[in-house]
Amino acid sequence: MTELEQKLGHAFKNPKLLKTALTHSSFANESKGKKEVCNERLEFLGDSILGFTVAKYLYKNRPDMPEGKMTKLRAELVCEQSLVQIADKLELGTHLFLGKGEELGGGRERPSILADAVEALFAAIFLDSGIRKAEQVVLSLLDENLTLEQGGGAIQDYKTALQELVQRKSGQSLSYHLLSAIGPDHQKVFEVEVQLNGTSVGTGSGKSKKEAEQIAASMAIRQMRER
Repeated sequence: MTELEQKLGHAFKNPKLLKTALTHSSFANESKGKKEVCNERLEFLGDSILGFTVAKYLYKNRPDMPEGKMTKLRAELVCEQSLVQIADKLELGTHLFLGKGEELGGGRERPSILADAVEALFAAIFLDSGIRKAEQVVLSLLDENLTLEQGGGAIQDYKTALQELVQRKSGQSLSYHLLSAIGPDHQKVFEVEVQLNGTSVGTGSGKSKKEAEQIAASMAIRQMRER
């Protein structure tokens, strides 16, 4: 897996999709002889995937929230600022393919370019591995903002919440396993898998083992609720 794939929590079966998601139109226009494809079409599809995923999450997890409030929350969660936060988390600017002019003009930090690339990544993951995986990645990357939006009712300790959920049925065994720890000591990325009775129910990546475990637990909770 590349560094970006590690942070996304997804290894692409088709690396060309990842390359396209990271390719700005300025780069494609300057590379016409090489037939480079820009990410605009993927961004169009990713915008719909993002909106659908957030709408579905709010509908299932906020049953008492009226339609008007859900609409407002969804708009806040999918706005450019929210997507730029995700891009910063992924250090996405360093991975973009930009034309020389856009590069010199500060394109790697341009909010609109970063936000579009995030949406393109969501579409690329969907085309590579389906909607379920795309939803998992979207919710994992939005996790901090989703928690903030839930306010006082937010689950902040997902490991404890998962343990309580599992304990509702006797004889269940929950365990966490470190899959990888890649990178220099000051910038290491940990990937953890949580297993229920020996079967994987969630994975997560983070800057510490503890953070990765919390994200893995949050993914496991979502999967169990969707069954």
